Amino acid sequence: LNSQSKVLLNASSGKGKSTFSCILFGLRSDFKGDLLFNNKSIKDFSHDEWTEYRKSKISIVFQDLQLFSELTVNENLTLKNSLTNSFSIDEIKAMISRLGISDKWDQKCKFLSMGQQQRVAIVRALLQPFEWLILDEPFSHLDKSNSKICLELINEICVQNSAGFILTSLGSSHDFY
Repeated sequence: LNSQSKVLLNASSGKGKSTFSCILFGLRSDFKGDLLFNNKSIKDFSHDEWTEYRKSKISIVFQDLQLFSELTVNENLTLKNSLTNSFSIDEIKAMISRLGISDKWDQKCKFLSMGQQQRVAIVRALLQPFEWLILDEPFSHLDKSNSKICLELINEICVQNSAGFILTSLGSSHDFY
């Protein structure tokens, strides 16, 4: 795969999509074979290499989202953005407005619906440089219209970064590009 590929992994529950996502992000190494990044097995990455890889090469939307529930949308997003300062506050607000959740800026994430939380997690994943974006069932709580809007934003940011993405799904193609 090249860094601008768009991959859809479409399968029913229990087929290994989340496991694969966690392997790509370096959270699991209990697999056979090799997965290479720049001709180096990810099993051989040091802690520092994983830190750099996650900071500049790969971003992820986890299936369980992993938002800080006690923090507001603003705090979750600006905390992530502060690691690389890739976007201005106005750009971040424009993204959440585009996804229809601008009125949630000062709300704690624990009070958001799952669909709203998914949109926050998607924006959070976009707030860093990356060559690959992994999206583990990011639209499972979104209707078709909101999924399409999210996928359009994801695609635009990937094009800006000359990046690719891997999208897992439970059966919908989400009008995949």
